[in-house]
Amino acid sequence: MASSSDSATAARGFLPPQNEQERFLMRRVEELCHMADQKGIPRYTGFLSDREQALALAAMNRAQCRFGEFRGGWPGAERRVLCLEPPDSWSEDPVAVLRLRAMAAAGDKAPGHRDYLGSILALGLDRACLGDLLQDPDNPAVTYAFVLQDKTDFIASHLTDAGHCQVRAEFCDAVPDSVLRGPERTLREATVPSLRADSVLAAMMHTSRTLAADAIRAGRVEINHVPLRSAHEDVFSGDIFTVRGSGRYRLEAIGGKSKKDRVFITFYQY
Repeated sequence: MASSSDSATAARGFLPPQNEQERFLMRRVEELCHMADQKGIPRYTGFLSDREQALALAAMNRAQCRFGEFRGGWPGAERRVLCLEPPDSWSEDPVAVLRLRAMAAAGDKAPGHRDYLGSILALGLDRACLGDLLQDPDNPAVTYAFVLQDKTDFIASHLTDAGHCQVRAEFCDAVPDSVLRGPERTLREATVPSLRADSVLAAMMHTSRTLAADAIRAGRVEINHVPLRSAHEDVFSGDIFTVRGSGRYRLEAIGGKSKKDRVFITFYQY
């Protein structure tokens, strides 16, 4: 367990692939690295989650690949494409943007992230085809979708509804700065007896450690897209907790200790 002196700066180490799907991803990235290097042509993955990006980076290192970067269409992107572009090769932009406009009737609620995600995947597309979805803070009826370039025509032609609203999808050259700044997160502070997963999760969810531990045992909690197996596991600054049915939380910072020997934490809910 991390001690109080180093808890604020301790980092989570790389977690090896946990299942066949993750092992397949790493093999695929290695293949793309070798192909790009041998043929001198660019190669691209689909959109990757933060966990998948960590696996892809490890695969790049294993393949001794010295070129490649992640792009998501905007500076703060969570889901990003691995772009493997050898020196002197041409460069492509694999990410495009669609403006999704909901034609909501009076009293209808504009579609949210889950509505759009469900409708786009229902078209038969893989999750890797879709990056971040950003709702316009000044106009909730408008959402900007970052998608793979070669899927824009298909989505624009076939996406007609989301939630309970009709939707019009159109190409977009530029996303407003107000959208790219993203929503302001309300930082919250708490103290915990230790950096055990159940203690931190209980503080973030404002519930008891018993209920937090029950959620972990029930398999409802992930940290950085990896199922949390034990309530006793240590957590680290930057960890993202996903609690099925309850939401997502980010442990933004870990501070020192209070006079009562409790650890200060800073976090926010998505």
